[in-house]
This record gives sequence, C-alpha cells and structure tokens, in this order.
Amino acid sequence: MTIGISRFRITAVGLTIFTLACAVCWAFPLYWLAVTTLKHEYDTVKPGLNLIPSDPTLDSYIFVIEHTKIAYWYVNSFVTATTITVLAIVISATCAYAISQLKFPGRKLLWGLVLASFMVPLTSLIITHFILMNDFGLINHWGGIILPQLITPVTVIVYKQFFDGIPKEYREAAVIDGAGEFQLFYRVYMPMTWGVTTALAIITFIGAWDAFLWPFLAQTSDEMMTVTVGITQVHEAFGVQYARNLAVAVMAAAPVVVAYLVFQRRVTDAIAISVGIKG
Repeated sequence: MTIGISRFRITAVGLTIFTLACAVCWAFPLYWLAVTTLKHEYDTVKPGLNLIPSDPTLDSYIFVIEHTKIAYWYVNSFVTATTITVLAIVISATCAYAISQLKFPGRKLLWGLVLASFMVPLTSLIITHFILMNDFGLINHWGGIILPQLITPVTVIVYKQFFDGIPKEYREAAVIDGAGEFQLFYRVYMPMTWGVTTALAIITFIGAWDAFLWPFLAQTSDEMMTVTVGITQVHEAFGVQYARNLAVAVMAAAPVVVAYLVFQRRVTDAIAISVGIKG
C-alpha cells in the first residue's frame, strides 16, 4: 500500500514538473516580446539572451505613439470589430430562428447552404470578395472590411441548436397570448440564449479585431488601416526596428488581452461551443 502511494506521489510530482516546463516554454516567447519592447534598439541585436534589460526604456512605445497613426488604427479596429460583432450576431440569430422555428419553402435548402458554407474556408473567397468590394467602391472604406466578415456560419449553427432545444411549450403559450414572430424572437427565444449570445459576441469581436489578411488587402490608406495591419507600417529607412515593431504588436494585442481576462469564462465557453460544432 505504501509503495503504491509513493509511486502515485512520484507520478504526480513528475506530471507537475512536466506541466510547469510546458507552461514556461509557452510563456517564454511572451516574456521575450515584453522584455524586448523595453530595450534600446542596439540592445536587441546584442549576442546572448539578455533576459533582463540593463537599461529599461519606453522609447519604443513613445516612438509608436508619436510617429505612427495608431490612434486612427485603434478607431478603425474598434469600429469595424464592434460593427461586425453586432451585425453578425443579429444576422446569425435571425437566420437561425427562421430555420429552426419557421416553415417556409426552401428552408432545408437554406440550412444546407449554411452547412456547406461552413466547410468552405474564407481565404478561398478572398479574390471574389476583393472584386465585389472594388466594384461596390468600398476599398479603403470601413464597409469594405466589414461586409465580407459577416459570413459566420458557425454562429448560425450554434444558435439553431439552442433554438431547437427550447421547449415548444414556450412558443405555444406566447402564441396563445397573441405574440407575433418578432415578439417571439426578441422576448422569448433571445432572452433564453443571452449566455450563448455573450460568448459568441466576445469571440466574434476578438476574431474581428485580430483579422489581418482581409483588412490588409481591403485597405491601402494609412488612415483606414486597422491596428493589426498598421503594425506592418512601423519601419524606417534603416531597416527593421525590432523593439518598435514588437511595441506596436503589444499595443495592438492589449485590448484583446484585457477583454479575454475580463470575460475569460465566456471566451472559454465560446471556444468549447465552437470546438463542439467542428467536432
């Protein structure tokens, strides 16, 4: 019995050490990024690890604030990410409600198209999106960033599953009281899915904020760039400035990190929902 307990303790200690080692390996790049932003440019290219800056400075952050248009980039990212989140949630919820609760011609076809679009990677539609946005005159406009990112079939699928799971008695009782479809949607079904809505809204906002490829193609003006695209504009004629590039990367990620820390449980729920759908 004693031998079994000793082996269990040794195994537990070994797993703990292994877990801590994995955590250190995962966190080290983040630590290195933060430390590098506090170094002078000449210190970033010195040989050796230099884990602790010998002369910490905020020059890189000051340079980004004074010599870039990061204020414009923040506004663009916030406006586009917020708009995408609100519209995507509203469109997805109403579409899912119609597919789940209404009977109309083409309902199964619409559901099949949603499922099919879930299987198509958005990157394969980049050329089509660019041609359409260019024809609409939306290149270098917020609308050019927003419209293609409203395609969120996963959100529709999640909402439909939850609407399907709501007991029919609620709908029948509301109909007897004279409720119409819009009243059913906004006063009966949506209040029952606020937890899911919050989780999906947070994960949608983070995804829209972090988006790079499409905003990079849709915007060429410095004033219209999002913060993730603006990172590529922090450079000088003398070559790569590592501390400055990483400083603007930290500033770009800061709002998302704060949002994740504040709404960590909701983000985890949204990821679990997404993984469950994809599985």
